[in-house]
Amino acid sequence: MSDISSNQSLNKILNQLGVSSSKDKFAPKALKDQLGQEDFLKLMTVQLQNQDPFAPVDNADFIAQMAQFSTVTGITQMGETMKNVSEQLSELRIASATQLMGHSVLVPGKYARPNSEGIISGVVDLPKTASNLQIVFESLEGEVLHEETLGSQLAGLIGFEWKDLPEKMIKNKEQVLVRAFTGNDGDGNELSTQVFAQVSGTSKSNDGFMLEVEDYGSVDASKVVRFKN
Repeated sequence: MSDISSNQSLNKILNQLGVSSSKDKFAPKALKDQLGQEDFLKLMTVQLQNQDPFAPVDNADFIAQMAQFSTVTGITQMGETMKNVSEQLSELRIASATQLMGHSVLVPGKYARPNSEGIISGVVDLPKTASNLQIVFESLEGEVLHEETLGSQLAGLIGFEWKDLPEKMIKNKEQVLVRAFTGNDGDGNELSTQVFAQVSGTSKSNDGFMLEVEDYGSVDASKVVRFKN
């Protein structure tokens, strides 16, 4: 009698789980490598129905199981959400990088060319007060083409530009060398400069997107803080 009772109990559990105990129904079925929320609730229901009535499982255990399942489900859903956000940001970066085509971006350097308006511009990184800040534009052969005297300037980023370029330089987009000096007595050191250079293309890298900048090659798009037409 005990064997019959045991078999009946086993069959009852298998039926509740949706598993057939008949030998002729053991045909191969598609296997799932993960349990979903429906599977979890079905298992928990069967566990409740077949637990020992004299030693039931503590409610705290069920709550802990449900909390654990909710946590795993939440993490999975969050992962999918973050993946979608990453894809959308990637598309946004592509669009943003493409819009910079033909524009000029500010990059560290000393070589510059006239923009579409025939202007050369940039920024000087002034580490200390300058009594008479001077910007010198030279040809690649060392000939002084133009000078801008900006006078006394406090430490910081100071903008500069050369507007009245010769027509020939504008037409040929000739490259010039930009040099900056404080003008302080006894200080002949050059200052660090940043110039606006034209974006000629974009490319994708493992870390993001790169801008192909005239005279400067590939520049990380995320490090560009200023741009202009």
